[in-house]
Amino acid sequence: MTTATHSLIEAQENPYALSHLDALEAESVHIFREVAGEFERPVILFSGGKDSIVMLHLALKAFAPAPVPFALLHVDTGHNFPEVIDYRDRVVAEHNLRLHVAHVQDFIDDGRLRERPDGTRNPLQTVPLLDAIETNRFDAVFGGGRRDEEKARAKERVFSLRDEFGAWDPRRQRPELWSLYNGRHAVGEHVRVFPLSNWTELDVWQYIEREKIELPGIYYAHERDVFARNGMWLTAGDWGGPKESENVERRLVRYRTVGDMSCTGAVDSDAVTIADVITEIAASRLTERGATRADDKMSEAAMEDRKREGYF
Repeated sequence: MTTATHSLIEAQENPYALSHLDALEAESVHIFREVAGEFERPVILFSGGKDSIVMLHLALKAFAPAPVPFALLHVDTGHNFPEVIDYRDRVVAEHNLRLHVAHVQDFIDDGRLRERPDGTRNPLQTVPLLDAIETNRFDAVFGGGRRDEEKARAKERVFSLRDEFGAWDPRRQRPELWSLYNGRHAVGEHVRVFPLSNWTELDVWQYIEREKIELPGIYYAHERDVFARNGMWLTAGDWGGPKESENVERRLVRYRTVGDMSCTGAVDSDAVTIADVITEIAASRLTERGATRADDKMSEAAMEDRKREGYF
């Protein structure tokens, strides 16, 4: 069922009710405006992935016709997909946005971080992220995390308090009854804010379809050189793959989520349009992270462990 058809059915049943996408959009816009009123130096985490793209689109709507009053922050692993970096830079220029980039490579070069044996840099993003937050004195950090992605993210509130070390403690979760958000924090602490908490992957794609939001081409089926590792199709590159025993193949694939090339797997797909992708997702029984993110498979509690250390 397309978004237009779904909205038509809802309108016929109750002509005065908001559609589910309108309700989600209104909630997210309210969260952006609430943060603008409560905090002094918010920033939006922006990677060029679909969730951060939708988040930025909502921020543009929330403050139009004025410019977005927040800067963007990207933690660049150095192993990002070129298509995504090109998209990021194009969007920043188009909307005249301020962009801060924290480079993982800089921290490796000066000895604050060490390369992992498996070549993945996704778990190395925490230190550059916390350094950027401290250096720029950001007191609220918007992230594109959704509760349907992963069980640790399902535990997190819309306003998630982080201590002076950037760590998340589930025991310090605050109630958020009636959409009332508590942004109080001590000096040195900050709050992570998740405007898409109540969205699902399907909601995101239906919203992209309705709003005609442009995405990097890797979200749609395309031919790519990939190799199999741990049940996933990874992109061949100079990050450390493939090994001698791993054969590169040319396959028709697309990406459901986008992170570090070394830990983000592609899925076999012939979905070349948004409608095709929506149909594919509606039939799937695996979340995008569960199906395509190697960094979440390091342990049963991999995401929660990283969040306790200050990860997104």
